[in-house]
Amino acid sequence: MNFLDAVILGIIQGLTEFLPISSTGHLTLTGRFLNLISKEHPEHWTAFIAVIQLGTLLAVLVYFFKDLTAIVKDFADENLINRKPFTSQNLNSKLGWLIIVGTIPIVIIGLLFKEYIEGAFTKNLYVISSSLIGLATILFVAEKTSKYRKDIKDITLIDSLIIGMAQAVSLVPGSSRSGTTITAGLFLGLKRDVAARFSFLLSVPAVFASGLLQLYEALSFINTDMIINLIISTAVSAVSGYLAIDFLIKFLKKNSTMVFIVYRMILGISILILLSQNIIKP
Repeated sequence: MNFLDAVILGIIQGLTEFLPISSTGHLTLTGRFLNLISKEHPEHWTAFIAVIQLGTLLAVLVYFFKDLTAIVKDFADENLINRKPFTSQNLNSKLGWLIIVGTIPIVIIGLLFKEYIEGAFTKNLYVISSSLIGLATILFVAEKTSKYRKDIKDITLIDSLIIGMAQAVSLVPGSSRSGTTITAGLFLGLKRDVAARFSFLLSVPAVFASGLLQLYEALSFINTDMIINLIISTAVSAVSGYLAIDFLIKFLKKNSTMVFIVYRMILGISILILLSQNIIKP
């Protein structure tokens, strides 16, 4: 991997992590074209992807700094200092609980299937293309059936658990973390921009934990060149990720997700065509 590869991967990670089009799918497809994925050690690629996600985590932390600060402050106050029952807590404190509950499914699934997720099968382009097309279809149904009435204050613990289960589905490459969680949010009746906002807040614990875990495990095979590339990709993904968050929230206030549905369909079908013609390998 050279400097240009690292920059390209950082841009792709930042943009596609928050747009519902699958960061892992795009990164893996790019990695195939650039011949960066080792068949002998696919876990190295998984680690690289997970680590540069810390850049997009930084983007979320900066963009939602006031929100996250208020959530932590009020959650600590109303649950540890001046304890109140859940129903009497303010919105920020409740959001803290919603994020905790919504994070549980991906922690359980991630730990149970860690080796499988890091293996070669989840880098398979047939899996990625199928996920791209499959979620596009489900998101289309969500678009057509959602009531778009619920604001962030209307999200319940059950809603959060369901969205959290959808986040766990995003461990399948090609599905997209934001894609699965926004889709679940729409099915539950959330407004589009509210579904995106909660999706980004919910991503913080999972991305933080997976990024640090993968970084720790990657220390055994990271060399000087790889460290430099990781830093470059992570920094670039932070900038492009911030821009992607701002764009998507503003976009979904006035527009549907149809453009992303069409894009996912076209990309998924294109990958299948390229595979059938042996232009790229699974």
